Amino acid sequence: MNKVILMGRLTKDPEFRTTGTGTPVASFSIAVNRRFAAKEAQIQADFFNVTAWSKQAEFVNSYFRKGIQVVVIGRLQNRTWEDQEGKKRYATDVILEETYFAEGKKDSSGSNSTGNNAGEDMDFTHIDISEDDALPF
Repeated sequence: MNKVILMGRLTKDPEFRTTGTGTPVASFSIAVNRRFAAKEAQIQADFFNVTAWSKQAEFVNSYFRKGIQVVVIGRLQNRTWEDQEGKKRYATDVILEETYFAEGKKDSSGSNSTGNNAGEDMDFTHIDISEDDALPF
């Protein structure tokens, strides 16, 4: 199974282009904070390249901008090429299959319009599961 789910912030605006056959493609990268850090250490992040094709690429180009927090779901794909010096280069990209906004829309004051500050800038709803509720797993 090849599936990856990441939540992070765009490091810059997406790059949009079309292939020779007219297929839309958008490329962007996201910074994903690492979950754990040493006490009083600066938060570290990993950076992932994401590629979107066709309708997903058009959506990304229309709505994604530097700094917004998104969830990307996709698959990993490796690629290789030779650079101008003849050295073999490798890269691993996330090929986008699904995407979601991970924060509420900002109002003119710069704060979330939902008023939910529970998870930094995320617009997620807390679900309370009591002991009486049976989980299916």
